[in-house]
Amino acid sequence: MKLRKVTAASATVFALALTATACGGDNSTGGGSGSDGGKTITVGIKFDQPGLGQKTPQGYAGFDVDVATYVAKKLGYKADQIEWKEAKSADRETMLKRGDVDFIAATYSITPERQQSVDFAGPYLLAHQDVLVRADDNKIKSPKDLNNAKLCSVTGSTSAQNVKDKLAPKAQLQPYPTYSACLPGLQNGAVDALTTDDSILAGYAAQSQFKGKFKLGGFKLTNENYGIGVKKGSDLKDKINKALEAMVADGAWQKAVDKNLGPANYKNEPAPKIGEIKS
Repeated sequence: MKLRKVTAASATVFALALTATACGGDNSTGGGSGSDGGKTITVGIKFDQPGLGQKTPQGYAGFDVDVATYVAKKLGYKADQIEWKEAKSADRETMLKRGDVDFIAATYSITPERQQSVDFAGPYLLAHQDVLVRADDNKIKSPKDLNNAKLCSVTGSTSAQNVKDKLAPKAQLQPYPTYSACLPGLQNGAVDALTTDDSILAGYAAQSQFKGKFKLGGFKLTNENYGIGVKKGSDLKDKINKALEAMVADGAWQKAVDKNLGPANYKNEPAPKIGEIKS
């Protein structure tokens, strides 16, 4: 009996140890262990936004990817220690709350509503709603010139409807399934303009097959402060802010803007001051 009691007690201690190991601690600084035993960090990005966050046969590319890679390096992770996860717009808050990712850099606009459930580092880019037109089109010089123009309206987006409601009531909305589907229509004259965030428009227009064919109107219809989302209360926020400040200071931020967004006549404002929200 005595031997059985000791054995049972030992088994209980062993089981508790296994449970504690499996559950782990609350690691608010991010990161984990890879299958090879090396540390990793999990980052959420868009997989389908050229110039910002895109999954390609060669890997991941875009401005958000460059920013996230720089930040991860400052946090102590090499590029090959980053695990990329797709962060669709509707899933971002849930991914952070569940701990599916350590941080998200995915054209993630900082809003009061989102700040109720997640924290944001940044902003690291001030984007604006704008229009994309053909490079040789000089007729659309202001939002009112969109009256009677054919404006690409993407399913699920409110950008085009907002222009029609507030700025150009006679605009003719032309429905398309995606922004990428609008570009051939814009190129061949089926539509006259496409509208959403200028950074997103610049990313699409920077694709090799479209370089030099489109330009931004430069209308700056709204302010969109892009931030890096982290779990509420995570100490990663302050660490990421310091990394973003370093990226701006050493010129890497501007190089990333020029490389990924420059070909579409994208004119960014001075790099945003970290922590300063422009409304």
